[in-house]
Amino acid sequence: MASNGAAARIVQHTLDNGLRLVTAPAATGQVAAVNLWYGVGSRHEVPGKTGFAHLFEHLMFQGSGNVAKGEHFDAIERLGGEMNASTSTDRTNYFETVPEHALDLALWLEADRLATLRDGMTQEVLDNQRDVVKNERRQRYDNAPYGTALERILRLGYPEGHPYHHPTIGSMADLDAADLDYVLSFHKLHYGPDNLVLTVVSDLDPADVRERAERYFGAVPARTEIPTAPDAALHGPIGGPVRETVVEAVPAAGVFQGYRVAPYGEREFDAMHLASAVLGQGQGSRLYRRLVIERELAAPGDAADIIPFRYTPSLMLVNTIAREGVSGDELEQAVLEETEALAGGITEEELDRARAVLERDHLQAISTPSGLADELGACTQLFGDPSLAFTWPDRWTGITAAEVAEAAGRLLVAENRLTVRFDPENAERAAEPAA
Repeated sequence: MASNGAAARIVQHTLDNGLRLVTAPAATGQVAAVNLWYGVGSRHEVPGKTGFAHLFEHLMFQGSGNVAKGEHFDAIERLGGEMNASTSTDRTNYFETVPEHALDLALWLEADRLATLRDGMTQEVLDNQRDVVKNERRQRYDNAPYGTALERILRLGYPEGHPYHHPTIGSMADLDAADLDYVLSFHKLHYGPDNLVLTVVSDLDPADVRERAERYFGAVPARTEIPTAPDAALHGPIGGPVRETVVEAVPAAGVFQGYRVAPYGEREFDAMHLASAVLGQGQGSRLYRRLVIERELAAPGDAADIIPFRYTPSLMLVNTIAREGVSGDELEQAVLEETEALAGGITEEELDRARAVLERDHLQAISTPSGLADELGACTQLFGDPSLAFTWPDRWTGITAAEVAEAAGRLLVAENRLTVRFDPENAERAAEPAA
């Protein structure tokens, strides 16, 4: 990788109000990718008021002091641009890719809703978007096969009251209880330039982009009150094996297992990321070769990955769906055998393949202006170092097969395991599998 040269072209600047600006050249000319990472996610929510970080992902498109409802989307799309947003535990992200000549418009729109969103917020807007989010929850979680798996996994993996105990979508009851005053105070607490990383990937001179950022964002005042992030410290294993069995209208048995591993950014996380690739990423992985091809127990697909949590132990997930005629008990036992076998060692060939899989995914992620802008923003917001967007694959090169096996043997154990099992309503289940 020509990572050093690319990283050298990153330019950082902090405005007087605390906004961190990152610029980098685009591999594709004539476009500008604008990406905003706000340091607020579902971990900042409090019990009884979950789902608010994600609710703002919707509210930020519903008008502000100078932009009417729907005009942000219309203005970008009329120019052939693309835009969207997403929410996670650790951040809320807004992004658009526009023709380079439209960069001023994109920056003005983003600065305006940062500065004046509360001026355009009404009870009608809140009620409308609350209903949109509730409908999203019904479609993606409550009424989708296996849709509540992540919610159940988080409940088992993190104790009651922990900031990672709940999913970003929030609960129906909490969404119903949302009131306008609290929504306005949430924006005031968390949406400020001092909590924002603005990344622009384009062919424009960095000094030019800096001048534009100063023009549109420079007058937006920093927050007057900085909220304290909830304590996410957590030590030791899950306390397992813990499990939840769900019987509902699913097409086949589903086995979802989770293990706590190190926070995102630590070396142990990287070792377990490689372990997840050996175990269940790609058609050369162990689970695919042995459970999909050889034994024909599991449906095709990637079966292992890690949810990267920056401020608390992350979760390595091993998720499989049974083939027709295969019981949940049989599949669960087979998955456990393959997972626990990692502690017995992995080959250099497996490790090389795992590195290649992860590096391929990383390079694909930064291959477009939008993807690069997102990765630069992520590395700046989470680690304070945008150059990691180019050098991240270097982290895997020094990890040995023995180190991966040691970490797997220590972490992929019953004391650190949670299981969420979905069984079809008409399935005849055997006794609970042994722990």
